[in-house]
Order: sequence, then structure tokens, then C-alpha cells
Amino acid sequence: MIRLFINGLAASAGGGLTYLRNVIPHLARRVDTETTVLLSPVVRREFGDLPHVCFVETLESLGVFRRFIREQTALPKLIRRSGAQVLISAGNFASWNSPVPQILLSRNSLYTSADFRHDVRARGDYTIWADTLVKGWLARRSIGRAEITVAPSEAFAQELIRWSGRKVLAVHHGFDPDAFTSDAEPLPAAAQAQLEQGKDVLRLLFVSHYNYYRNFETLFRALPILSERLNGKKVKLFLTCRLNSDQNPGSYRTEAASSLVSRLRSSESVVELGTVPYRLLHHLYRACHIYVTPAYAESFAHPLIESMSSGLPVVASDLPVHREICGDAAVYFPRFSPEALTERVVQIHESTELAERLSHNGLRRARDFSWSEHVDRLVVLAEELVRSESAKPMAERQNQPFNSGSALL
Repeated sequence: MIRLFINGLAASAGGGLTYLRNVIPHLARRVDTETTVLLSPVVRREFGDLPHVCFVETLESLGVFRRFIREQTALPKLIRRSGAQVLISAGNFASWNSPVPQILLSRNSLYTSADFRHDVRARGDYTIWADTLVKGWLARRSIGRAEITVAPSEAFAQELIRWSGRKVLAVHHGFDPDAFTSDAEPLPAAAQAQLEQGKDVLRLLFVSHYNYYRNFETLFRALPILSERLNGKKVKLFLTCRLNSDQNPGSYRTEAASSLVSRLRSSESVVELGTVPYRLLHHLYRACHIYVTPAYAESFAHPLIESMSSGLPVVASDLPVHREICGDAAVYFPRFSPEALTERVVQIHESTELAERLSHNGLRRARDFSWSEHVDRLVVLAEELVRSESAKPMAERQNQPFNSGSALL
């Protein structure tokens, strides 16, 4: 029996929340593992009561830096109280004084992205620029504070190695098609009505809340070009967000993107569905024709696997991580080229053979990702840490801080 402590406070949206939604139920099925999970109360309510899992909730919502400071003082006490043997820090930042060996899950590609730094400066958003620099410093130092750092893809692991000079292990995130499609409840009526209105058009899908690094603007610029290339065939781009700053997590400003849509006269082509519950997303994928992502920074991208498992051909920006995840199930384009994005969409639309090949390859590729295998690998890494710690002389265990980087890797 191994006892784990997962610090999941940083998970509030996007990939971090998707990660916990999938990993925690798999840990609950393991009779050889007892897990304590620290969560915000809002996220905690999603899970109910699970075997072999104990939840600890925070009583207040904190920003990143206040949360980081609080974790350094309160987290060691919670870990000792739980009896955990290994800490898994799931939010890019390590505990500086963990009383047990630590596995750091690093998945934020913004800290290493030159494109992102250039983008926020070009937008004049210096608050986000400075915020990212400080968080990046903490994230890089965190890699040195953990015994093992895990990245969700080999491409991002190599990026972290170049950035930090430390060893980093790649363990793919997983996918569970049965769990993803298990909820038979239909989409909300408003979303379903908007899909029905787009019944006779080419339906593109992009699943993301609004942010800068998903590069929405390149996608928006492609829409009028695409409409012209399709000789009158209507196109609708369905978004799982709204171009309203108050309705997206984080502090990204949507005004420029919304203005761009208006200037391009693409308002009728862009359908802002707003947030779609994760458990209902499978209906949305299956209602569309092509999945598109112009992101210029990414560490894994769960929607790519979700779209492939739904049989959607994928058009993706030409990032190493996108090629790693999709392989021959996607066609790729230079990340800032709306013309090349348009060309790839047209190729799929005009070639039934290409569309079917990409769909077939995607269904096959999606089966290569497994949350069960991901959790198995994490538990094995934790067991290796426990054995390594037990092999140390008693004096070394009591006096040496756990700051040796990824020594086991």
C-alpha cells in the first residue's frame, strides 16, 4: 500500500481540471493506493464520495502568489497529518519544504514560450507579461525542488530540459472514451438550437476558453478567406467560450478579438456557445465536421484526443506537441498563417478520401492514450521514490532536504 498526497489547488479550468477529473476516479479504483487530494471547494463538489480517496478543502479562494505562500506553510502539516509517503504537486509549482519526496507535474507551456512573451508585449498587456515572468521563475526553481518532474508530452519535456537544465520525464496524459461519452443527457437547448441552425454549413470546432496563446485571431482571419475559397458554401466556427472578458478564466482581454470578428464581417460565422459542460462535450464534437486549433503554445491539448476519438479530422498548427499527439490523424499549418489554415480546411472539405483517412487514423491514435496507464506510471514512480528514500541512512533522511532534482531519471 502506498499513500499519496495530491495538491490540486491550482486546477480551476482547462487542462488542469480535466486532469483531476480523470486521474482521481482511476486512483479511487486502486486497492493498493490511498490518496489524499487538496482541492478548492468548487472542484471538490464534482467528485462526491470515492473509495480510497480522502479530500481536503480550502476555505478561501486565493490568487497564485498568495496560494503559493500559503502552501509553503500549511501544506507540510497537511501532508504529515495524512500519513502520505509522496507528494504529487499538480500545478507547475513545487512545495519548497515538502516533508516527503515530491513529484512535480509541469504542464504550463507559457513559461517557456517566446511567442507568448512577444504576443503579450505586442498587445501592451504588461501585467500578464510581468506575471508570467515571475511565475516562470518560480516554475523553473520548482523543477529543482522536486525529486521527479513529469511533463505530459515528450515535446514539452524536451522544452523543459532546455529551459531548466534539469532532467524531466514524459508521461502522456490519458483518455477514457467510455467515460467521455457516458453521459446521454443532450446539450443545453440553446447550444443545440445553434447547431441546428448550422445544419447545412461546414461546421468547424475549437474547444477552449478565450486566451492569447490559443491564437484565436489567426483562426478568425481565416474565416473570410475560407468563405471565398468555398464558393458560397457557408462556414460556422463553434467556440466553447464567449468573446467577453468577464466570462473567461484569467485576465485575458477579449475586446481586440471581438473587434476583429466585427471588422472581418464574420459575426455570423462565429458561434459563441459559451461553456459547455465537460460531460456533454462529446455531443458537440460529433455535431461538427472538422476540429481546428491554431495554438502557438501547448504542452498536451486534451481536445485533440477528444476530437480524434469522435472521428473528427484535425487541422492543427505545426507544433512538435501537436505532431506527437496526432501523428497522421491531422494536417498541419504554420501557426500564424490564416492562408495555410484555410488551405488545409479546404483540402479536407474537398477530399472525402482525405477526411476519411484522417478520421480513421484519429480513432486508432486516440486508443494509444490511457488514463489507467498514466496513473499506473505515476504510482510506479512514487513507489520508486519511497524505496529510494527507505534506502537512505537514517541521518540523511532526517537532515537532507528533498531538492535533488530528477535524480532518478
